[in-house]
Amino acid sequence: MKDTATRLRSMLNAHTAGTGLAIAVGAVVLRAIAGVGFVNYDTLYALAWGGQLSRGSRPAYEVAIAPTPHPLAELVGMVLVPFGPHAAVSATVALGFLALSACGWAIYRLGAIWFNRAAGAVAAAIFLTRGEVLSYGVRAYIDLPYLLLVLSALVLESRRRRAGAPVLVLLALAGLLRPEAWAFSGLYVLYLMDWMPGFMRTRIGVKSAYGETGAAAPSTRAEVWRVLLLLASAPLIWVFSDLLITGQPLWSLTHTQSTATTLDRTTGIANVPEYIPRRIGEILGPPALLGAAVGGVLALRWLRDRAALGAAAGVTAVVVFAAFASVGLPINARYAFLASAILCVFCGAGVCGWLALERGDRRRTAWMAGAAAVIVAFAIFAPSEYRTAHRQMVELARQQSIEHELVALVDNHTINLACGPVGVPNHAPVPLLALYLKTSPANVRSLQVGHIDSGVYVDPASKEVEEDYVLDPHDPHPRTVSIPPGFESAGGDASWLIFKRC
Repeated sequence: MKDTATRLRSMLNAHTAGTGLAIAVGAVVLRAIAGVGFVNYDTLYALAWGGQLSRGSRPAYEVAIAPTPHPLAELVGMVLVPFGPHAAVSATVALGFLALSACGWAIYRLGAIWFNRAAGAVAAAIFLTRGEVLSYGVRAYIDLPYLLLVLSALVLESRRRRAGAPVLVLLALAGLLRPEAWAFSGLYVLYLMDWMPGFMRTRIGVKSAYGETGAAAPSTRAEVWRVLLLLASAPLIWVFSDLLITGQPLWSLTHTQSTATTLDRTTGIANVPEYIPRRIGEILGPPALLGAAVGGVLALRWLRDRAALGAAAGVTAVVVFAAFASVGLPINARYAFLASAILCVFCGAGVCGWLALERGDRRRTAWMAGAAAVIVAFAIFAPSEYRTAHRQMVELARQQSIEHELVALVDNHTINLACGPVGVPNHAPVPLLALYLKTSPANVRSLQVGHIDSGVYVDPASKEVEEDYVLDPHDPHPRTVSIPPGFESAGGDASWLIFKRC
């Protein structure tokens, strides 16, 4: 018995090590393919705010056009920034690529569990080659770690129904990055407690053609309290964080709504029917949508037990996305990554799901014909999708080069706080300079909304830099600003001109 347990532990350790190595190799390959990797505006703010926390200061949430604060991201910044801004940024980029690669692994596992390994491999390949996904992944958006946590929870539940606490722990961590996970946790608790309507329990099921039968509903008072505590943990931490830092427990919600209005983001339940399908279409493209349609229809018809959980998860993702849009949160493409990832699994089923049918089954022929149509569609669209993705990477490489030249001016002390605050032409450089100057974002002022009488002013060296480094085309403030009176030239580089007044 002891020998058997030892062998099982060895196999598990070997499997875990193999998975970790595969994810690491995948991250390196993705970095090489993309040719670019830097930290986006939102995540830079999380690092800058985390740096403030590590220095014992209150994060400056009130800066104009600052993003929504995310407690888990700031905790990561609090840990990384003491090692220095360069190390923090490098580590964040590496974590971004690891999260992207791990999302591919999670999608593969879902496809393998629900259908077969070939379907999982196709699904992962489709997801990782979407231009929108790569674009956000190479910029270390927190939406990829969030997606990884939710997909991992779905993998656990797929392997063992009613997995319970491990799923809720993953969703609680995800809920410290995006509040949609709170809704997923709530629905999952209803399912665990047998409080869902009967027809929904039948659809989702406790038994499956794959995975193991899970545990019964929590019954003892201790079990129920543990489930409810896990459910409440993420929203309570987020609300308490907002209250502690701003004095307003709902700061994140009201600030996000206000910023969405200021930047003229698409929001509201009236826009859901048009914009959510559009956002998913922007991510996946026509061939993947066709494959998801083929896989979804055929899997739900001929492999219903296998496809039921995936279908339920996909519908839930869209419904929760719509619900949050209805309370004034923006309908951004990256918020549709979860629904898109699940559709990628069904696209994998559209190409390879027929392998799950018995040999000699006549339905295989029809399914293979649908798979062939999907493969042809991918072949037809591949050149244009490659050109679009390549163009995105080139544009991002240009932005990365502009940022590197700005950071170099901090490193050689051309940009400093010796004479006062730093002025910048728009909001985009604020968190980057705050991070590398090791100061509050409030000390880096966009002259679109403020002014400086002394200090350093950073101005674009060319029209191209000015256009390429604009935060948002919907920015309501003037796109160009003037050099403050009395400031004199103090150097610069190919992208930036420096002016000072002491």
